[in-house]
Amino acid sequence: MTTQPEFDRYSGSYEDLLKDPIRESFAGSSAFFHLRKRDLIREYFRRRRRNTHAMRYLDFGCGKGELLSLIGADFAYATGCDPSSGMLESAHGFPVRVQEEPGRIPFDDAQFDFVTAVCVYHHVPREQRASLTAEVRRVLRPGGMFAVIEHNPYNPATRIIVSRTPVDADAVLLPASETRSMLNTSGFSIDWSCYFLYLPERLYRRVAGVEKVLRRVPLGGQYAVFGQREG
Repeated sequence: MTTQPEFDRYSGSYEDLLKDPIRESFAGSSAFFHLRKRDLIREYFRRRRRNTHAMRYLDFGCGKGELLSLIGADFAYATGCDPSSGMLESAHGFPVRVQEEPGRIPFDDAQFDFVTAVCVYHHVPREQRASLTAEVRRVLRPGGMFAVIEHNPYNPATRIIVSRTPVDADAVLLPASETRSMLNTSGFSIDWSCYFLYLPERLYRRVAGVEKVLRRVPLGGQYAVFGQREG
């Protein structure tokens, strides 16, 4: 018997299940969080003078495709995959695939130049994280880049929000140091690592530059680790 993917149960009420007083005081809507990730990815490629318009991009664990809709047009080809067919029903504008086997990404070897996994790994059991990272490496071309964006367990507000959010009932948060070590062990060299989401939306829009100064301070609500496939 096939087990229903966990997020199929949440897909119809996903946005409502994310609601939290702290989260809502931090940002007017979830769009702010997606836009911050988009801007961080764009900055990464801009700083490295890489033209994404010739690249193939996969958002692994894309959910409803929010990030794809914001940044997919930056790439020559963009797609997503997710274990939940219910979540993918809301992903429009880009081709997506259901990840039918939990430990396998449904694409052939060396298909992509860039892969993202946004708030995916804290849902993956610790003993399966290394093999999943090996799968990401498999679908990347040599020299391709992998960005892991995760909740920061050292941020007190993040821990509170995650602890009382139904969709994160199984969450086991991983610090940035664990993510960097995981990528290194799986054949990636760390290219860039930073923290973000220190300031609430209203304050960020006035003094965004403050966050760039704080990026190395491990107290942002989330963090990003960018690794490059070796070999």
